Amino acid sequence: MILTDEQKDALTELINIAFSRTAAALSDLTGHRVILNVPQVAVHPITDLQGVLAEFVGGEIASVHQIFTGPVSGDAILMLNYEGANILVDLLTGEGAGSGRLDVSGQEVLMETGNILLNACLGVFGNLLKVHVSFSVPRLHLEELNSMLDSLVIGKEELRYALVVYTTFQLRDSSVTGYLVIVLGVASLDRLLHAVEEWAQLKT
Repeated sequence: MILTDEQKDALTELINIAFSRTAAALSDLTGHRVILNVPQVAVHPITDLQGVLAEFVGGEIASVHQIFTGPVSGDAILMLNYEGANILVDLLTGEGAGSGRLDVSGQEVLMETGNILLNACLGVFGNLLKVHVSFSVPRLHLEELNSMLDSLVIGKEELRYALVVYTTFQLRDSSVTGYLVIVLGVASLDRLLHAVEEWAQLKT
């Protein structure tokens, strides 16, 4: 599925609104200004996701995974490479996580950050598009990219798409690249795009 220019622009604007609110929430959490750069948005069949992400993220990754349900339902994942996850935890806590293993407190910080970002993004989708979205408890996974993607594909019969959002977090003169991946069935993606188009038309 290829997005039209209008759909891509509207989705980018909607996610940018969500990320602006996320940045404000993270700024409150850390006491430092957090900047989330304008996101880049694309839609890919879930079967192509490994090839798309492997160009940018390799080896072990940290991902915060949250299932959401409602008229638009699917899986939302915040994904960082392991080094980026360490840097982000360090920036948020000032405790110098370094490049070693994330300890329990570091994992909790990462999960809470992912929870804030995913809820802000999906919450804006729900509020602006006037659809009710319910969230599961977020889960943190530290595993290879292939294993994480396999868990999304196994046992799912319907054809599904991944809305991939690429952005950079900037905090205290450092930056971390992150990916927000929202996996949707065909019906949910159609509903989302239809709602986004209606939202864009109401603004004009």
